[in-house]
Amino acid sequence: MRGVSVLDVSDLCIDLDCTPLLTNISFQIAPGTITGLYGDSGCGKTTLALALLRLLHPARYRVRGSIRLDGQDLLSLPPRELQRIRGAKISMIFQDPLLALNPVMRVRRQVEEVLRAHACRASLDSLFAMAGLPAEPRILNAYPHQLSGGERQRVGIAQALACRPALMIADEPFTALDVIRVVELAALFHDLKEKTGTSFLLITHSPGVLKALADSTLFMERGRIDVH
Repeated sequence: MRGVSVLDVSDLCIDLDCTPLLTNISFQIAPGTITGLYGDSGCGKTTLALALLRLLHPARYRVRGSIRLDGQDLLSLPPRELQRIRGAKISMIFQDPLLALNPVMRVRRQVEEVLRAHACRASLDSLFAMAGLPAEPRILNAYPHQLSGGERQRVGIAQALACRPALMIADEPFTALDVIRVVELAALFHDLKEKTGTSFLLITHSPGVLKALADSTLFMERGRIDVH
């Protein structure tokens, strides 16, 4: 059973080649909630997201502090154990789905590989339905470049949902969307939270969406965070 917090970040500091990027970052995310993270471009939001999944290159980045997912400190895990958690208990929707998806692999296989890697039993039909995309041959057999930007984004969401993670990180998912698509995607995140119990860290530079959607918000400025 999950404790009070799905994610507990404490005194997190990140340096790039000895230059401080993030300083004394501390916050918690409760089960089944949406936490918004907003701030100006370049303030460190994506760096924090990558750090939570330990995707920063260790040769250049120095990460200190504590990142606990369901009580387990991710910074202390060996690479093999981290691989079992990344994608299964914590997942990420990247800002540009065209770059995040494999350009030479059909959509069906890309989602199926996540399921196989973590021995998850969800069906493609159910995953695509939750992501708001029909699991029809045109979609499943397509390569990423054959889909629209919105469809690629939904494929990325289906991948991230594959194992019903405790926490899903969405990095600037509303970028370049028109108002109607922003409303649709915001409603989808709300429905996913209600139906799956997954918690979300929703990263954006627009506080307006978070005001309507998020249960709590974090404001980042110059590598520091204030909790609102």
